[in-house]
Amino acid sequence: MKQSILLALSFLVIGCAQQPSQECQAFETANANLEKSLEMYVSVWEDVFEKRDISLINTDRFDSQAIVVTAQGNVEGIDAFRAYFNNYLTGFSDAQFEIIDAFGQGNKIVKHWRFKGTHDGELFGIPATNNKVDISGITLVAMKNGKVLQEQDFFDNYKFLSQLGLL
Repeated sequence: MKQSILLALSFLVIGCAQQPSQECQAFETANANLEKSLEMYVSVWEDVFEKRDISLINTDRFDSQAIVVTAQGNVEGIDAFRAYFNNYLTGFSDAQFEIIDAFGQGNKIVKHWRFKGTHDGELFGIPATNNKVDISGITLVAMKNGKVLQEQDFFDNYKFLSQLGLL
């Protein structure tokens, strides 16, 4: 199935180069928009953790109604979104966040990531355990007009809580 989709896209790209049409222009525009979204998305998350600058989660890059989908309920609005992720910066002074891969289609992005650090500060109300964590996961992202609208992380929470010494 995947090969046939790639083959169809290859024919579309080749066909567009030989005979431009409205469909081709729409495809090329969508592809360019996706590339810009991916570039912005990867750079903002790398900068948030490398520079430890939570203010980069702002309405320039994130929709004002941005949502984090969690098992405990949705976190809604840019301020709540920012506060949610700030827990990782305050909970891990040496937080390392690596984007292993990011790709997408249309307004959807998939991010494969790895997070490492020492839990030496409060994290979602949990006092520091001084334990090291090393987890990886996937984030499903919805974009709207080139901005992050929604994120939902998938990772092994049992492993995370075990590494924190909470299980």
